[in-house]
Amino acid sequence: LQRAPNAHPMTAMACRASRACGVSCSARTTRGGARGARATTSSASGKTASATRLGAGAGRATWTVRSALTTPQDEYELDEVDYRGNLCLFLDSADEETWNAWLPTGMFTGVTTNPAILERDGVECSVESLSELARNALEFDAVTEFQVQTWGEDSDEMWKNGIALAKRDPDAIVVKVPATLEGIKAANALVADGVRVTITAAYAPHQVLIAASIGANYVAPYLGRMNDAGRDGMGTIISMQETVDALESDMRILVASVRTAAELSKLAAKGCDTFTISEKVAAEMFADPLTTQAALDFENAAARMAPKPPKEEKKKVEKPVEQSVEQPAEVEVVPAEEFTNDIDTD
Repeated sequence: LQRAPNAHPMTAMACRASRACGVSCSARTTRGGARGARATTSSASGKTASATRLGAGAGRATWTVRSALTTPQDEYELDEVDYRGNLCLFLDSADEETWNAWLPTGMFTGVTTNPAILERDGVECSVESLSELARNALEFDAVTEFQVQTWGEDSDEMWKNGIALAKRDPDAIVVKVPATLEGIKAANALVADGVRVTITAAYAPHQVLIAASIGANYVAPYLGRMNDAGRDGMGTIISMQETVDALESDMRILVASVRTAAELSKLAAKGCDTFTISEKVAAEMFADPLTTQAALDFENAAARMAPKPPKEEKKKVEKPVEQSVEQPAEVEVVPAEEFTNDIDTD
């Protein structure tokens, strides 16, 4: 899959089924899904096909698919092939062991970090170290974005470090900038230079307007920290999402500091579609005991109904044929007395 410059990776999907069917796709589109696009596919069987995006709203699409080996009568349409919708999950970690455990699931489209996470996970905060970290993260098949935070005492230093961080892969690396006055100055300059930006540490609905005004790709509110401070974190984030929707902006609300899986589902039901979560929350998403028991029951049933090995027929052990040995004829023994009496002594 190839992404158009500055387009969100999860909104440029042609066919998420490609991993299962062996078809690779390339397409260019945007989050809203209004632009036309074409995708060229090739499968493990050697067949090729092309798909034309007819267009639909909110990340949905209808594709007309033509195989190079078929006639126009064999064209068919795939409706709403983007099964993820607008959902976009990030893994909030700089620990490569955590990446190895979770990124192969395919759930996560990217990785997010910040200086506090770097400190927790023991990663040096330098352009060289973070460039290497980005390279390692982007080697995972499902990962199309790496979010890393710039730093500096003023906007010039933040801009300089942001440029250096994004230089390795401007399409895949998103530079996070705090929602301070100096941070917004730096973010504005980065956007002007073609760098993709997240405005982070947002705690109030009006900060969404600041982020949108400079053309940021994301704004990241901290749900858990808002709740810790006695604010209505859930209500604030829902208000932020409503603001973005009302603006008809392609900017995404990247919900951070999520503490439970239940918070994810509640916010998703209210229209939020982009989250960064810890491995703890990821593990909680798989912790339903009924699911665990059902999977165990299925495995046990499969084992009971597995083909039985054929019974081995017992081989008859043939006894060796006894060879009969001729017994010598019995010789009648005549008592000596009788023999003597029969002899003529004369």
